[in-house]
Amino acid sequence: MDKLLERFLRYTRENTMADEGSSDSPSSERQRRFARMIANELREIGMKDVTLDDNGYIMATLPSTINDSKGIVGFIAHMDTSPDAPSENIKPLVHHNYNGNDIILNHDKGIILSVTDFPELKNYEGQTIITSDGTTLLGADDKAGMAEIITAMEILLAHPEKPHGKIRIAFTPDEEIGRGADRFDIERFGADIGYTVDGGKTGELEYENFNAALATITIRGRNVHPGTAKGAMINSIHLAKLIDSLLPSVERPEHTSGYDGFFHLYDLRGSVEETTMRYLIRDHDISLFNKRKALLENAVSKTAAEFSGAVIEISIKDQYFNMKEVIERNFFIVENAVKAYEKAGITADIKPVRGGTDGSRLSFMGLPCPNIFTGGHNYHGRYEFIPLESMHKAVEVIINISIQGTGKA
Repeated sequence: MDKLLERFLRYTRENTMADEGSSDSPSSERQRRFARMIANELREIGMKDVTLDDNGYIMATLPSTINDSKGIVGFIAHMDTSPDAPSENIKPLVHHNYNGNDIILNHDKGIILSVTDFPELKNYEGQTIITSDGTTLLGADDKAGMAEIITAMEILLAHPEKPHGKIRIAFTPDEEIGRGADRFDIERFGADIGYTVDGGKTGELEYENFNAALATITIRGRNVHPGTAKGAMINSIHLAKLIDSLLPSVERPEHTSGYDGFFHLYDLRGSVEETTMRYLIRDHDISLFNKRKALLENAVSKTAAEFSGAVIEISIKDQYFNMKEVIERNFFIVENAVKAYEKAGITADIKPVRGGTDGSRLSFMGLPCPNIFTGGHNYHGRYEFIPLESMHKAVEVIINISIQGTGKA
């Protein structure tokens, strides 16, 4: 576990935040620098066919140690971190033998990882907990997945007596801004099945995810001097508030769980003259997903009709779809993972992903790809944490799947 910890800490200190405003791939130069570092590390530990393409995708091979093919298994994680929280100057903290109480992340700023707010902390008493210093995210999403995959490969390389077929691994850029699979070369990757290592707490196993869309609404109002504004001013900020009020308030992320879908207004910027709103639209059910998109369009149309002097435009872009329909046709992949969990002493907790992962798009591209856990909690924020012991279990699962092969009958 010492090597796993060292590797993870080293990765988290690298700022690899994705840049939603860039059209490049990867979207940020910091990801490209990190990718070069990882590619060199893969060569150093003995991985073969290590490639880093112009778009920032890393691929590598662990050669087979057996003559009889077990099929080619792939493991995938993403390099970027979320733009939703600060990522500059990350200072990971290691809390050995956690005592079950609140964890002070930053004494000077009064930032505390509280057991009251996050009672699941109690489950890890006596373990090693890794956090940031509270001023940034930690980046376990998905530096933990990367560290776990590479550590598993290093262990298998050191133990050629462990029988396994050919293994392919890949690390992608820009998953956090919905572009992780945009330029993924399925044919060059060459795996029969894949697993993204991008989940949460120990035991999670996911093959259902949201259908997802991004809606951008631009409202152009009319600004005049407030002293003479009667009958002339159209305040685009108030129109934005009106549009949002036409959506069900109980269908926001903070009020939903399980299979509940939601509207998430995650960005609002504006002035009297012009306001931009950005919504994430999510639902596991494709029919409800389409109804959500229509409801938002109707809210825009109704507001535009009421305020004819305003110009309101909406653009909705589908991002990814529920991989359930692909995975259920290849359910042996899930059964294979369940066996690997059991061998590691873990009961699989099969649940829908309340989010997305590269695996959802890769599944529709021809690589069935459910999602396995990393061990992390509270992704995308300053209260993120991950137990080292959970990461070690993820390494065990990756090794078990590698030895089992595809598991296809």
